[in-house]
Amino acid sequence: MTQPIAIPAVSVTYDHDGRSTKPNEFGMRPMQERAYQKRGEQYLLIKSPPASGKSRALMFIALDKLHNQGLKQAIIAVPEKSIGSSFHNEPLSQFGFWADWQVEPRWNLCDAPGTDGGKVDAVQKFLDSNAKALVCTHATFRFAVEKFGIECLDDRLIAIDEFHHVSANPDNKLGDQIRQLMARDKIHLMAMTGSYFRGDAEAVLHPDDESKFETVTYTYYEQLNGYQYLKQLDIGYYFYSGSYSDQIMEVLNPHEKTILHIPNVNSRESHMDKIAQVEHIIEALGEWQGVDPETGFQRVKLPDGHILKVADLVDDDPNKRDRVAAALKDPAQKNNRDHVDLIIALGMAKEGFDWIWCEHALTVGYRSSLTEIIQIIGRATRDAPGKTRARFTNLIAEPDAAEEAVTEAVNDTLKAIAASLLMEQVLTPRFDFKPKQTSNEPTPGFDYGPEGYQPDRCNVGFNHSTGQIELEIKGLVEPKSREAQRICQEDLTELVTAFVQDKPSIERGLFAEDLMPQELTQARMGQIVREKFPNLDREDQESVRQHAIAALNLVQQSKRIVNETRGTYTVNAQAGLTGDAEAIEPPTTPNTALLDGVRQFALSVTELDMDLIDRINPFGEAYAILAKSMSEDRLKQVAEIINAKRTNFTLEQARILADRAKEFRQERGRLPSPTSADPWEREIAAAIAFLRQKVIADQRANAQDDQRS
Repeated sequence: MTQPIAIPAVSVTYDHDGRSTKPNEFGMRPMQERAYQKRGEQYLLIKSPPASGKSRALMFIALDKLHNQGLKQAIIAVPEKSIGSSFHNEPLSQFGFWADWQVEPRWNLCDAPGTDGGKVDAVQKFLDSNAKALVCTHATFRFAVEKFGIECLDDRLIAIDEFHHVSANPDNKLGDQIRQLMARDKIHLMAMTGSYFRGDAEAVLHPDDESKFETVTYTYYEQLNGYQYLKQLDIGYYFYSGSYSDQIMEVLNPHEKTILHIPNVNSRESHMDKIAQVEHIIEALGEWQGVDPETGFQRVKLPDGHILKVADLVDDDPNKRDRVAAALKDPAQKNNRDHVDLIIALGMAKEGFDWIWCEHALTVGYRSSLTEIIQIIGRATRDAPGKTRARFTNLIAEPDAAEEAVTEAVNDTLKAIAASLLMEQVLTPRFDFKPKQTSNEPTPGFDYGPEGYQPDRCNVGFNHSTGQIELEIKGLVEPKSREAQRICQEDLTELVTAFVQDKPSIERGLFAEDLMPQELTQARMGQIVREKFPNLDREDQESVRQHAIAALNLVQQSKRIVNETRGTYTVNAQAGLTGDAEAIEPPTTPNTALLDGVRQFALSVTELDMDLIDRINPFGEAYAILAKSMSEDRLKQVAEIINAKRTNFTLEQARILADRAKEFRQERGRLPSPTSADPWEREIAAAIAFLRQKVIADQRANAQDDQRS
């Protein structure tokens, strides 16, 4: 049995300047104001992190569409009943708006008893009434459309909350209904999501459908940087061996407000039934003092005498869980920090769960998808008085080659690394890449550092108001089409998501001793771009590929430089157990750490160009974190397991490399040589030889077939 080694993969510090929570004269926060400016659009997609105010943004827009744009009614569909409370009545006029948001109690079907399918007739009654707003679940909406047809929704606003539940897969019924509604083109559609990418890497919308939407993007950086109180967010995957319940107190600080998600009983991390897991955790915390008769919370006395209030959402006895869930949703206790201390859950307290005081989201075992991880992290990123730091901990069983489930364990490890890489990408300011040209001039509003804009080198600028980093790169291909420009501005995270979830890529990037980074940066990312955006021409596909790899690699290089110059930030897993917020030493990197790292990287190289960026292993820094958080023997075992699966490139990969050979010939006037000292040139030459042999083999097979016939 070993203690978990706690090293956060991501640690970000923000300005907490209060901008994202400051309302305008109409009571709108910045994200809501940005969305309201697009209220006239027929199809509106809001990509905005948890706690940024998407529900209220919908209220503002829906009221305008009902009163000023001639729509009959608004239907809001949410993934589960508990989220329906987000759309209860709001006195918006008290804060400066011209109307209040009102939903008659009978039309908030999420509050009504009964099953989703049993509420379909209520939807029909609403459509036949003069009422203006209805709230229901995704399931009720699906059943109603199946029963009554899409025509019954004409001239209405359809709002889909948590839009990432939709999928371009034809088997996704909600997604198929959305496509039918858009094809009929007689409704207005507002889609909202805080985690637009899907953990299973399926597209939410087909590119042709997505192009019809006007998108409002509000980044995690804008949201967190504009908070009033929260200034630091840590995200880490930590490994343990043995039983997690015996070591849970190494990472669970009972003096932090925590949501603890225990593993599913069928997962390898689980070693007992779910009720026993909760009982074991409570015993590890202290002495049980009974159940509060009003809230149903468990009362536990800690060794220091403090009484901990624990909400158990794992026990699915309706009499118990309903009372606990009701106590957690009690509006009178929303701003009471002392109402509850620890929430233990399994499938609940994720999407849409609002507890602003949560400081620590602790999850045992890897969850089913990146989307689920993002939703869990979002529980801890609410702003609240006195809450200066939040963290997400993913506690994972260390892979053991002696176990039968070692392959599953390795896969969970890779998924955890992918999640940290993705979160690092979405938590940083947005990049705006520009080709370096002699005609370039400084962009108004950007700060280029103490020396200002330098015409003779690649500059790095920062816009303090928008949170954008502008970076000049030699050899960068500019996007030509409007769609390619949109992708480079808004959807690079989608590509990074697909890339870091690509198991062969992350395996090669972490453990292959013979890796040539271009295998990943050019060949694999190039293939992903082609698959995701087949309608783009080759030049735009290359531009999109370059922008995505540049964004990923520059964040990683910035982290490397910051760690080297200021020391790697590590956390003592036991340091916070005293309840002293300062016991866990904060990182020395200020809010400008990413910007400083990117500037130092740009200054440290002779020429910042795409060739250089393509020669960087995107997973190099992730390996450095992994090497510190996993024992040397385990790390070696994982590497051996992964390298044993190494295969030659596929036909598709060979074709992508052949395209690189064409570029190589244009640049150098010759084909790649199989005897070159450059391993990447040899790889391209090998791909050409592979394709040549494939053509010869196919010709022989065809000739033999002709002879037989």
